[in-house]
Amino acid sequence: MMNAFDQPQTVLVLGGRSDIAHAIVRKLASPNLKTVILAQRSGGEARIDGLGDDVTVVGAAFDATDHATHADFVARVAAEHGDLDVVIQAFGQLGDGVNDDPVAAGALADVNVGGAISSGIAVANHLKAQGHGVLVVISSVAGVRTRPSNFVYGATKAGQDAFATGLGHALHGSGARVLTVRPGFVRSAMTEGLDEAPFACDPDDVAEATVAGLRKKKSVVWAPGVLRYVFSVLRVVPGFVWRRLDR
Repeated sequence: MMNAFDQPQTVLVLGGRSDIAHAIVRKLASPNLKTVILAQRSGGEARIDGLGDDVTVVGAAFDATDHATHADFVARVAAEHGDLDVVIQAFGQLGDGVNDDPVAAGALADVNVGGAISSGIAVANHLKAQGHGVLVVISSVAGVRTRPSNFVYGATKAGQDAFATGLGHALHGSGARVLTVRPGFVRSAMTEGLDEAPFACDPDDVAEATVAGLRKKKSVVWAPGVLRYVFSVLRVVPGFVWRRLDR
């Protein structure tokens, strides 16, 4: 249960190896934080550097594409660990060569969109039933306007983002809510070896924006914040300019 300072006691991470999610958990750490569940495909060893010994970190097996299991998974985690105060949806893939491969593109969509929707609904139903809790969805600016070089990935993030913002409206008044996080290029294991985009940031920067958004009960945050204004322009630039910017 959240305390009077909105500090969570139990955090569930869907995508337990995410550098961004680990940074968010570290920012959420307080004397009230007791349990972190890292859900990942293999279950296995669970660890987040920088947490105190008084925080229990456990692993749980979770497959984003096994949609039929998501409701039971959330119920089982809550039965074992109590109310879920913050659930971070942080799984996702960039995809490699998906722009020309229909099978790979479909598989990427199944993880980034299908998994996000089925697990998001399972979490939302549980948060509504318990009457409180926040689902934090790690989206991306790639979904705000898709680029020619990664339009499949961008399309999946657009779908995830639309789902998250719509779910947030649907939960209004239920006690549960959604925070959609739109990072730009983040230096992490997922982007290692890629050329950095303008306004690149670190997982700690995304975590700081996320926790500030949670405390202010925002529905959407950008990381870094300047991207909100940058994309207010990029959304409407002509197509020939947009294509040149992607070179």
